[in-house]
Amino acid sequence: MVNTMGRLADACWRAAAYCLHPRVIGLSLLPLLLAAGLSVALAYFFWEPAVDAVRSTLESWALVESLLRWLASMGAEGFRSVMAPLLVIVMALPLVMVLSLVLVALLMTPSIVALVAERRFPGLERKIGARWWQGLAWSLLCSAGALGALFLSMPFWLVPPLVLVLPPLIWGWLSYRVFTFDVLADHASPEERRQLMKAHRLPLLSMGVITGYLGAAPAMIWAFGVLTVVFAPVLVVATVWLYTLVFAFSTLWFAHYALAALAAQRAAAAAQPGPVVDVVPAQPVLQAEPPAAAPPLLP
Repeated sequence: MVNTMGRLADACWRAAAYCLHPRVIGLSLLPLLLAAGLSVALAYFFWEPAVDAVRSTLESWALVESLLRWLASMGAEGFRSVMAPLLVIVMALPLVMVLSLVLVALLMTPSIVALVAERRFPGLERKIGARWWQGLAWSLLCSAGALGALFLSMPFWLVPPLVLVLPPLIWGWLSYRVFTFDVLADHASPEERRQLMKAHRLPLLSMGVITGYLGAAPAMIWAFGVLTVVFAPVLVVATVWLYTLVFAFSTLWFAHYALAALAAQRAAAAAQPGPVVDVVPAQPVLQAEPPAAAPPLLP
């Protein structure tokens, strides 16, 4: 346990230091530009229809209408106008987060893993256990599962302790599955990857949960009430940028830990003695004596 904690801490501080590397800073710009541009474009074309749809749905619910009238009687008349936009933002944030995660996994992870490998593990053999399209399919599959679990768990968020536990656990599981697969795709064979993920499941899941809590931090910039609706385009870009930084750090953390664990796993496998084979000593081959010469014939 102490050795595992030491490995986690070692990989963590190395990941924090690598975040300041010029190559990592440059790599973070492309996912930021793509995700921010796509988010702004979707907001430009679909913001008003989405808000109108949510507002009409809320107005058709008698319970929500009663709640809004009660809030208006308490002096919160403006809450009716911002409730629908806030709900649209709340529903869009998981999609923005998943988009940032997938873009970082596709555009940054291979270069980040190559950087860590060439600086710390130059002799680590690359066995190409998965291709880029397999990593993309794995990321999309895990992301769909995480989004489904997230939306299904939303009713439980009304219980105060669970809202602080369920989303980070779901994002932690997603980070653990996606980053571990992508980090080991080039260097580990499928069998090595399965063995490593099984042997280090708890440390990797712990890293995922920690990064899940870090991933929840950018959402805090939306907790400013009406101002979030006014400055939504700027806040979307800021949120994507923060998500990109969090996921870049997470990739570095998983890369340092998983590659070190892979190197240790291969060293342990190489140090194990091979199967003992009983060798039967060869029996000496007896040379046949030459036949005796025939006696000479008498005259």
